[in-house]
Amino acid sequence: MQLNFDRRVADSLPQTWVDRAPLAIRPYLRLARYDRPIGFWLLALPCWMGLVAANIGSGLGLGDLYYALLFAVGAIAMRGAGCTYNDIIDRDLDARVARTADRPLAAGTVTLKQAWGFLGLQSLAGLLVLIQLPLIAILTGLAALLLVAAYPFMKRITWWPQAWLGLTFNWGVPVAWVAASGSFEPGLFALYGAMIFWTLGYDTIYAHQDSEDDALVGVRSTARLFGEHSPYWISGFYLVTAVLAGLTLYLQAASPFAVIPFALFSAHLFNQIRRLDPADGMLCLDIFKSNRTTGLLLVATFAAAALLS
Repeated sequence: MQLNFDRRVADSLPQTWVDRAPLAIRPYLRLARYDRPIGFWLLALPCWMGLVAANIGSGLGLGDLYYALLFAVGAIAMRGAGCTYNDIIDRDLDARVARTADRPLAAGTVTLKQAWGFLGLQSLAGLLVLIQLPLIAILTGLAALLLVAAYPFMKRITWWPQAWLGLTFNWGVPVAWVAASGSFEPGLFALYGAMIFWTLGYDTIYAHQDSEDDALVGVRSTARLFGEHSPYWISGFYLVTAVLAGLTLYLQAASPFAVIPFALFSAHLFNQIRRLDPADGMLCLDIFKSNRTTGLLLVATFAAAALLS
């Protein structure tokens, strides 16, 4: 089995500030994906959504701004830790896939011992953020460890690793919600469900970059499972996302004026389907990255509802 590593993949091209960082720290910045900030956004956004949605009816204050900053720092630390852990587990697979062959562990620019040490430092930073939250939020956050630990193995045993990623990557919704409200409420579960289906959609789009190499090395994904029918499946995922996000607004008794930013969110979400061509890796990457704007629009929707309450 021979992979064509001359075929450069969009998400592996060196083109960021990390490529100009001091040589000694460059592999660690790449290990934590500091050269690809979209992941930090996609981890922080569900936290902010849970925070502001929980405050619909009570308004936002300076304490919520403090929490928002904590979640931003926590997202940076834990996304980096998650990527480092994923690379430790996947180092042999990464070496056989064109897009991931240049990752530090696969390429040998950091040792396994160094990677474990770096993982420990990032996890410690995340823990320091977590313990600033109320006890119920701390316990909720710790419950995610099993999801995180199991995620790298999902693509080996199921065609739906994107669903597990949805469960894991959006755990910030319940953590932030209970930090703000102190309780688990119906709106929380509606929003968490919405984010799971959102992740199913955008990560299926992302996975289409790797579908050819994944087939060769035996990695499973929804992109491979759906194939050319992916746009129909993603349309369904995004429809459920919009319905559950709307249900969150309803359950939180949001102001009718929230429908304006919600309409912008929904339009941006479905514009991804209009543009999608699963065979175009560069386009898939561009659409995937556009979900930062999608998420910010939903944060703005909930924030407007909270401020108008």
